[in-house]
Amino acid sequence: MNKIRASLSFLVLFAGLLGVNTVSASTDAYKATVEAFATLPLIRGMSVSPDGKQLAIVRASTKNGDYFIEIRDTNNFQKAPVKLGADKMLVSGISWLNNDRILVSFRQILRDGSRSYWVNKFAITDADGKGKWLIPFRDMKDVDFSFISLLPEKKNEILVEVDINDNRIPDVVRMNVKTGRTRTVLRGNSKISGNFVADKDGDIRAASGWNAGDDAIDLFARKKGEDKWQLIYQNSPKNRTNYEFLGFSDENPNQVYVNANLGEDKTGIYLYNLETKSYSERLFGLENVDAGGIITNKWGKLLGYRYITKQPKMYLLDQDEQAIYDAILPSFKGKYVRIDSRSDDDRIIIVFTQSAKDPGSYYLFRDKKSLEKIGERSPQLTADHLSKVKYITYTTRDGRKTKAYVTIPKGKPPFSAVVMPHGGPWARDVNIYDEWTQLLANQGYIVIQPQFRGSEGYGLEHWKAGDKNWGLTMQDDMDDAALYLVEKGLAAKDKMAMFGWSYGGYSAFAASMRENNIYQCSIAGAGVSDLDRINATLNESIYLKELQKPTIAGVSPIEHVDKVNIPILVIHGDIDIRVPIKHSREFVDLLEKYNKDHKYVELKDADHFSDTLFYQHKSEFYSEMLAYLENKCQM
Repeated sequence: MNKIRASLSFLVLFAGLLGVNTVSASTDAYKATVEAFATLPLIRGMSVSPDGKQLAIVRASTKNGDYFIEIRDTNNFQKAPVKLGADKMLVSGISWLNNDRILVSFRQILRDGSRSYWVNKFAITDADGKGKWLIPFRDMKDVDFSFISLLPEKKNEILVEVDINDNRIPDVVRMNVKTGRTRTVLRGNSKISGNFVADKDGDIRAASGWNAGDDAIDLFARKKGEDKWQLIYQNSPKNRTNYEFLGFSDENPNQVYVNANLGEDKTGIYLYNLETKSYSERLFGLENVDAGGIITNKWGKLLGYRYITKQPKMYLLDQDEQAIYDAILPSFKGKYVRIDSRSDDDRIIIVFTQSAKDPGSYYLFRDKKSLEKIGERSPQLTADHLSKVKYITYTTRDGRKTKAYVTIPKGKPPFSAVVMPHGGPWARDVNIYDEWTQLLANQGYIVIQPQFRGSEGYGLEHWKAGDKNWGLTMQDDMDDAALYLVEKGLAAKDKMAMFGWSYGGYSAFAASMRENNIYQCSIAGAGVSDLDRINATLNESIYLKELQKPTIAGVSPIEHVDKVNIPILVIHGDIDIRVPIKHSREFVDLLEKYNKDHKYVELKDADHFSDTLFYQHKSEFYSEMLAYLENKCQM
């Protein structure tokens, strides 16, 4: 316990060394500095070894992250930890492969002539810090592989998905984590080409592939011990539904859990029997939201089901698992609680808690009895700096009941308001703690995150209602969210803005040119401006390329820049792979041509996703956004 307290003291001291003030010098004592929000988490994650004897912590060394791995003895926190890191690696996470070896995920920026880009890579090393770093597939240029499964009977081997013969079709490879030696166990082909699912024994039993003849994605599975694949489901753009393999039953190896619509608006969990070729009755489902998935232990035993309303939730079936949560939950009333990692015998469990007013805290639950706090992600941000979040329902102009998250600042309404649509758009918000909404609320803005039509998780009809409605009814839903705040007396009608990233950035572009505009300004981050161009870049997955591409139609902002009628701030990372920076550069060129009120900010060496937004990026981004809202938008 003493060592844990010392670790917490270190975190507080460390925040001070970074120059992060827990209370700003502002006259409003609750306001935090931009630096406090821009500082990367002091703890990125942690994981316990299978035997429970060692705890690996990914810990920051500076406000820019610069993460290293700290391996601690769970039975003796006073013992000096093993520290692992490398000069050329930006550590992002770790996983235990067995009691001795860890898989380290890291990021690197590669420069190829005039082109720069971020890549995710992996390395394997000994937890005691004495072994050499093993880089899988080191000799393969720009190789990308993903972890599929541990092999219970082979402690030193894992299954990975990788294009081993460089033909752009993934294969399944068995890899020795000590030597790096590999053996191909399943060769991908034009029929079976990815999304491999292993059963509890490590046998590949499900996969998918693109069927060019039928213009569809085929989902396959096979019986235990057999080579022949069965076509289980076919998903096409003409009849797009949700269908996902979740894992094989530990009781009957020829039954597979699926999350699917199967004629219903909301998805549910079913068992598909490969022998009888039939589905069970719906095992789990809800009236208002889609089912999320199944909860299993590492041996494949079903423990319960997942779903999301305001926050992720569980419906547990297993009494032992329920007893663990019953022992933990009373200590964290009002907070989201999840088990991040656990030993095989459940003697050592890592608990993560979070809420709107808590960026995240880690605890060690020992012997199913005692809770010990290990540390916080962002101790420089206290509950006083942060704001409550409400989950509300509003009605759109055409009568659609739509959910939204509202982050409410301190003070008295009406507030200046920011509408913040999510990316995707095939996604949804889950606002437990959200850095962007909390930053804005800390500065006095009320923020609403509408789950507009086209958002996932609220049923098939709501999802498909966004098809070919980019900038049209989808945009109406966002405006109606803003007007809801005005109607409720929470927002000032003449002090509203839109800010979004990715598809949200597209929405901000579209918002800047709407007739009878309700916004005073717009802020487009990494936004799509050209629908033709984005359709040409949806290549990272068959699912998006083949199923989403036909749904992208509506207003293409690049064609209507002459209609921009409010000030707009455009922000983009200069090496964005998902939404190439040309989307913003060409839009800005036209803003200049038409003499429109705007400002443009490029973030150097920033890609699309949060893992490539470091302290210097966020400091610049947040400062520019807040200054624009206050000065140009006069909010």
